[in-house]
Amino acid sequence: MASEGNERLIRSGTPVFRRTALALAAAGFSTFAVLYAVQPLLPIFADEFGVSPAESSLALSLPCGLLAVALLVVSPLSEIWGRKPVMLASLFASAVLTIVAALVPSWHGFLVLRALSGLTASGLPAVAMAYLAEEMDAQAIGLSMGLLVGGNALGGMSGRLISGVMADHVNWRIGLATIGGLALVAALAFWRWLPPARNFVPRRMAWREVPGSFGHHFRDAGLPWLFAEGFLLMGGFVCIYNYIGFRLLDPPFSLSQTVIGLIFSVYIAGMVSSPVAGELASRFGRRRVLWLATALGLAGILMTAADNILLIVAGVVVVTIGFFGAHSVASSWVGRRALRDRAQASSVYLCLYYLGSSVLGTAGGWFFAHSGWTGVVLFVGGLYGLALAIAIRLSRLAPLTV
Repeated sequence: MASEGNERLIRSGTPVFRRTALALAAAGFSTFAVLYAVQPLLPIFADEFGVSPAESSLALSLPCGLLAVALLVVSPLSEIWGRKPVMLASLFASAVLTIVAALVPSWHGFLVLRALSGLTASGLPAVAMAYLAEEMDAQAIGLSMGLLVGGNALGGMSGRLISGVMADHVNWRIGLATIGGLALVAALAFWRWLPPARNFVPRRMAWREVPGSFGHHFRDAGLPWLFAEGFLLMGGFVCIYNYIGFRLLDPPFSLSQTVIGLIFSVYIAGMVSSPVAGELASRFGRRRVLWLATALGLAGILMTAADNILLIVAGVVVVTIGFFGAHSVASSWVGRRALRDRAQASSVYLCLYYLGSSVLGTAGGWFFAHSGWTGVVLFVGGLYGLALAIAIRLSRLAPLTV
């Protein structure tokens, strides 16, 4: 691990910092546009393929689930092959699979390609956090992580917006293929802009050593709780976005697919809140900012229970701000708390993060089917209440002494 005084570390405000931030923002855009472009299309899938809301959510839950599992394999590979090559291969493969998925006529064939795209997309989230932890100066890591998460938010917003609008005015397949093309362009930008790692040292790793490289993180006093935060925060957030479209398409709102796609543009709030939360965490400490952001997300969830469209949209905005702020802080905290095998620590956090999206995101469909939006609010509110309790516990965590 490079020391904090190492002159090879990237410092904020320098040209190399700006290139790195742009490259990782482009990579985050590509990965999350590909992953979440289907979210506003779930009601369309339910109608076109004759499946239930919970079954339609598999178009998102399957890639998230396979991505989660793949993180545990890709992370050790990056210790051998290097950070940038793994991320680059991931970006190109997931873009191509998205274009192909847009052409497949059957529901099961579409799900297979979506699952494969989640598998290949694992390279960026598995490695990016470790890359930043190794390459960034201690004073730059909070902002750089926030900018990475902001790029993720831009991709998530753009993917949802493009697919939703094009589904209404052209065809959802053309919209998905367009997103795949944009992801290819982003992969090329990443290849050109990201500087090679200067502090990464490749190492030979026997696969029998891999469980141990993951297992010691669970003996830490703080990391398991941070892993749990990722599971709860992401699972609840995805539930809101998965099923809000079903609610708003039905009476009394009866909104169009285009308007619902535009509502997803509130993701821009996440683009702002993630770097702001990272900067606030650097100034005031992660302990304070994490529980405040989580509490804000919980307040937004409760706001969506209203029957007024303005309050519902405002609630989605508040949930988005709180979620991205909390995720930015928790993910950067993992990178700083893990003193070795950082890629593995990051991949465990993100494995549970995406498992939350997959498992809890689909489980929310059961609550929606049986209790409507009230059931979703109670379910997700419970998840965020537990996340808040964990964040308060983490605020009392003794700092590392090294």
